[in-house]
Amino acid sequence: MNRVPDFSAPVAEQAVYWLMEMQQGTLSPRQQQAWQQWLDAHSEHRRAWEHIQRVNQRLRGVSSPLAHAALNGAKSASRRQALKLLLILGAGSAVTWGLREHNPLPSLLADYRSPVGERRKVALDASSQLQLNTASAADVDSTQRLIRLLEGEILLSTTQAFEVRTAQGILKTRAARLNVRQFADRTQVAVFEGQVELNAHGRAPMLLPVPRQLSFSSTSISEARPLDANSGAWAEGMLIAAHMRLGDFLDELGRYRRGQLHCDAKVADLLISGTYPLDDSERILDLLQISLPVKVRRFTRYWVSVEARV
Repeated sequence: MNRVPDFSAPVAEQAVYWLMEMQQGTLSPRQQQAWQQWLDAHSEHRRAWEHIQRVNQRLRGVSSPLAHAALNGAKSASRRQALKLLLILGAGSAVTWGLREHNPLPSLLADYRSPVGERRKVALDASSQLQLNTASAADVDSTQRLIRLLEGEILLSTTQAFEVRTAQGILKTRAARLNVRQFADRTQVAVFEGQVELNAHGRAPMLLPVPRQLSFSSTSISEARPLDANSGAWAEGMLIAAHMRLGDFLDELGRYRRGQLHCDAKVADLLISGTYPLDDSERILDLLQISLPVKVRRFTRYWVSVEARV
């Protein structure tokens, strides 16, 4: 089996976008500059770009509907899906479980998924609801009352006992409302109400305090702290900042947009407060220019940079 590529789902989608743009024809000088900035911004970008280029080259001369859609089709949602699928296929053969366990790309096999910029509600039973945040995926076994968070973030509201599994541990709930977010190396959980027990990396089960939030990894558990202003606000379609660093704010906002949202280091430590509707990220960027000494440069729809106002 080939090595699974070491880049994230959002970066994979960015590489797909740039490949699509280049296959449409010659990039304008401004687009060429934006692509080069994206490529040089992080080594992960270069790994993703080299990977999709290799897959693209291997498919030339291959006669299949999938290859034809990816290499020759018009720029459309179906072509984007084909390219995303090619990224997964390019990682090598794998059984279904292996893809779910180890592939960093979005799992096309998940029971429930939400694309970038969208949120989804799922009724698990008469008294239990699961909400998926942007770019999230989860498997649900209703019979076993088991939820497996594959990617992203969920909010579970239930009067029943459920088990939520992440890459770093297991959360057992009883009549609880909690938010669970999967990072690359840790899980963050916020408990709003009810009883939640954490089982992680061989330690004795611990009952989580309410209302509090903490993070746990494969080796440690952080101290519980009060819920922050933004905990679970996404479920109401809001992004709430309370003296938040602009760099951190844009990282959060970037989760709800396709492409790259860059923050210049010169303005990253500016503080921002307010309540912002997630469904209009362009409006949020415009408001930043009013409330802070920054300007927003849009190279393309998928490459935006927030910089110091000169």
